[in-house]
Amino acid sequence: MEKKKHLIFLGMAVFIALIVTLLAYNWMQKTVKARVKPYETQMVAVASADLPWSTVLTKDMVRMAPFLKETLPNGYYLDTTRVIGRTLIHPIRANEPITEARLAPTSVTTGGVAAIISMNKRAMSVKVDKVVGVSGYLHPGNRVDVLVTLNQQRGEVSSPVTKIVLENILVLASGQEFNEPKKKGEKPAPVDVITMEVTPQEGEKLALAATEGKIQLALRNFSDNENVSTAGAKIPNLLGSVANAAVPKTPKAASRPVVHNTRPVTVIPSGYSVEMISGTKISEQKIEKGE
Repeated sequence: MEKKKHLIFLGMAVFIALIVTLLAYNWMQKTVKARVKPYETQMVAVASADLPWSTVLTKDMVRMAPFLKETLPNGYYLDTTRVIGRTLIHPIRANEPITEARLAPTSVTTGGVAAIISMNKRAMSVKVDKVVGVSGYLHPGNRVDVLVTLNQQRGEVSSPVTKIVLENILVLASGQEFNEPKKKGEKPAPVDVITMEVTPQEGEKLALAATEGKIQLALRNFSDNENVSTAGAKIPNLLGSVANAAVPKTPKAASRPVVHNTRPVTVIPSGYSVEMISGTKISEQKIEKGE
């Protein structure tokens, strides 16, 4: 009888624990659902593919796609017709919302480099080879320094010098053009062309450097905006360390020990008398020649 009572109490305790657990679980679920807000989306105009700057948007380049309202940037569009015909002034990735900040003013109706040039700036192109053009690693949006190597005239002597003449210059475009063949039967040779955005003063320097010397482009890090002042590199500076290493070192002469005497001793050649000093006694000794 006692055993049955214990089993009955145990069964009731398990039943009550299950009821309490289910009630607590339902209460927690309702609390979590009440706190979590449903995600709201918005249909906006996005790019259908990766598009470079200076592109004039057409119907097939734009589509509508849902985006979370909380993550949408300012200036998005709810209709594709409002962006068709506009020109991109910044590159845009596929499925990225098209915003007003990435578009040229509505007055700009044509694409190309002219649509992306900043106010009071100019676009200038220079022909480069694979070495000058950083082995093909230059792309629109990169920034470069321009170096020029030319002969510096001092009196009747000229010596080559290399100097950075332009810093942190924006690359607008890179491509190829074909030179006309010099002889009949030759094929046109492709030449790389880099177009950069410069001020009028920088344009004058670039034109002079490309005409009078040989230019070299140096690719910069995107976050490096520091201006660097250099004196330029010349042959004596370039070979200075080599010249110093080629000069043999002169061995130092061995130092001779210095003997300090209490009294000066005079050495007379043979055939003369010598005065000998020993303590307080002074004596004279004659030295004959041949001894």
